Amino acid sequence: MTDDQKNLLEKARESLAAAELLFSHGYFSTAASRAYYAMFYIASAFVEGDGQSFSSHAAIISTFGRDFANRDRVPRHLHRYLLDAQTIRHQADYAPISNLSPELTRSLLQQAQEFIRPLARITPL
Repeated sequence: MTDDQKNLLEKARESLAAAELLFSHGYFSTAASRAYYAMFYIASAFVEGDGQSFSSHAAIISTFGRDFANRDRVPRHLHRYLLDAQTIRHQADYAPISNLSPELTRSLLQQAQEFIRPLARITPL
């Protein structure tokens, strides 16, 4: 694992911890946004491990899907989690009023936990 990947993993863990804290205080929209970023940082770490670098979220998510999920280097459903989380994050961050339910936010947090958990066991990290 490269130093950049380690840093991204740490950012992912920090984002997930922040999401859980925010959730526990009823800040569901902000918790959902942080959960998305936890997943995004992990996807970025995978892409980085392949020697690729992109500045846009769309490029990283697309590359993660194409090069990792579609090639069974990670469980395919992780890409779906990331796509859905991005949609929820957009709603949470940009909708004039975002009323995410506790249930949807809790589900997103569980998906982010699953996204991070197998990191150490999945190639190339």
